[in-house]
Amino acid sequence: MRYHIGDLEDKKLKKLYLSMLKPRMIEEKMLVLLRQGKISKWFSGIGQEAIAAGVVNALKTNEYILPMHRNLGVFTGRGIPLNRLFAQWQGKQSGFTKGRDRSFHFGSKEHHIVGMISHLGPQLGVANGIALADVLQQQRKVTAVFTGEGGTSEGDFHEALNVASVWNLPVLFCIENNGYGLSTPTNEQYRCKHLVDRAKGYGIEGRTIEGNNILEVYTKVKELAKAIRKRPRPMLIEFKTFRMRGHEEASGTKYVPEKLMKTWEAKDPITNYESFLLKNEIISEEWIQDKKLEISKEIDENLALANNESEVISSSSKELSDVYYNFDNKMVELSSQTNNIRFVDAISEGLKQAMHQHKDLIIMGQDVAEYGGVFKITEGFVEEFGKERVRNTPICESIIVSTAMGLAINTIKSVVEMQFADFVSTGFNPIVNYLAKVHYRWGQPANTVIRMPCGGGVGAGPFHSQTNEAWFTKTPGLKVVYPAFPADAKGLIATAINDPNPVLFFEHKGLYRSVYGDVPQGYYTLPFGQASIITSGTQITIVSYGAGVHWALETLEKHPEIDAELIDLRTLQPLDTAAIYTSVKKTGKLIILQEDSLFGGISSDISAMVTENCFEYLDGPIKRVGSLETPIPFARSLEENYLPKQRFEEELIELLRY
Repeated sequence: MRYHIGDLEDKKLKKLYLSMLKPRMIEEKMLVLLRQGKISKWFSGIGQEAIAAGVVNALKTNEYILPMHRNLGVFTGRGIPLNRLFAQWQGKQSGFTKGRDRSFHFGSKEHHIVGMISHLGPQLGVANGIALADVLQQQRKVTAVFTGEGGTSEGDFHEALNVASVWNLPVLFCIENNGYGLSTPTNEQYRCKHLVDRAKGYGIEGRTIEGNNILEVYTKVKELAKAIRKRPRPMLIEFKTFRMRGHEEASGTKYVPEKLMKTWEAKDPITNYESFLLKNEIISEEWIQDKKLEISKEIDENLALANNESEVISSSSKELSDVYYNFDNKMVELSSQTNNIRFVDAISEGLKQAMHQHKDLIIMGQDVAEYGGVFKITEGFVEEFGKERVRNTPICESIIVSTAMGLAINTIKSVVEMQFADFVSTGFNPIVNYLAKVHYRWGQPANTVIRMPCGGGVGAGPFHSQTNEAWFTKTPGLKVVYPAFPADAKGLIATAINDPNPVLFFEHKGLYRSVYGDVPQGYYTLPFGQASIITSGTQITIVSYGAGVHWALETLEKHPEIDAELIDLRTLQPLDTAAIYTSVKKTGKLIILQEDSLFGGISSDISAMVTENCFEYLDGPIKRVGSLETPIPFARSLEENYLPKQRFEEELIELLRY
């Protein structure tokens, strides 16, 4: 292996050596502890230390790095206290996730590190978001993100490179090509000769670097980072290396040919570099032994701190309180002056006023800029706020959601528009596995709103008509808002943007231009978790949200003899159970109307909770009314049969007769 010192001083050459040695010695200790059953799992980076050490030394300490689970050198290189790392791996309280996650699945804003999740792809988009925030804040910084050669097969990899290319984001996409994805060799993963060649398809630069050569990694990455800071743009780097141990220790390496293993063993990044430094009299055997003793002592002392820490104590109240970032919603009062406007205009007005309220707020989505979105909600926004803040995106919901997460990490709020709520399925993974869990795992809020134009009644068929709120009300960590009236929509969108937690904001397309209301003129907010009593009554309680509220009102207008209390939930998570219980205790009967198909929807949970908490007050069975258990059809007659509007009237009358 050839090493070129160039203008590097002996001090830097020694530091690079120690940057590899320390994680190697920690790993060797962890492998002993693994065999002793003192840690549960280990993903080894032995043989790949030069990549992490070279990159972390090449970047500035205030530049974000998003490593994988074989990049221990990134964590040690940024000076993360070893006792906290050891506590993290043991599931102790002082670990970065308080025992809630393992391995390197955590971030530390103090150290500008964001660890991966097991669903590898989203972190590439998170890097895009961090880099976008730097660009918007006019920070000349680089973000480096790691993936393996196996991860390049995921759609998120391609989406991330494309978005970074289109937006000229200063991201170093680092592929550690270590030969195997678990046991699958590279020739069964892709057909191109080199993964770096994929850069050409996205119009970006690519580099191949010898991943076991610490000087090559450090000098080339430093040079690239300097160039990117000067002229922001993405680059794809393929580090050629090899995984000397199993995917994780239980996997073993029996699937690797012995000859191949010996070839790469001879390329060990530490022993080769050590020999080079000894040969050039930059270090001595005595110096090496002294440093190994220092590191060994540091490991043992910090391991003792972690070992002596008591096991994490579970508390249901504490666990539940950490699912969401604590949000003290400062209410902004409604103006007495109102305009009678449509539902769609109220949302547009709320967004526009929020853009003025939050000078760094970003709106992202397909066709949201000059075109104004398919429903024209952001029409005219580009002229007022510019394309930096109102950003058209490629068709790539997954990576745009992840980008929103990166923006949040780098302190910028965002609103992401799903062109139709149906399309959120292609962004489902980062919503439910990243945004929803990130605060509970390591205390990072995901300050983004995902707008969800939804609902049937407009003859749009199975892929443009779903109301899929139940996908998200089931997921702890998400908030779900579903207004039925213009004034509520405007106030709740403002609150959603203020809230540092991820919010799914459902907007029924059928209400956009059919429902008018008196809406306060100025900026104001409304509380989450507070239902609205639309009509008061004593005979029966009707609970609904979205278009269902209007269907219930139409039914009650047809039957003025029914003395019903109609509750508009407005938010589904948090849910105003107190309003429901109070009403049921008064009326003794409950019917719940939802547009979504019945099984597994929010009505089932409300029914169960009322049964558990108000059973003795009930004078009849709880009725749930929803759409048919089919995909939503296109033809008007089929759609009318699918939707529950007519069945609601029948069920309501039947329950009253009980």
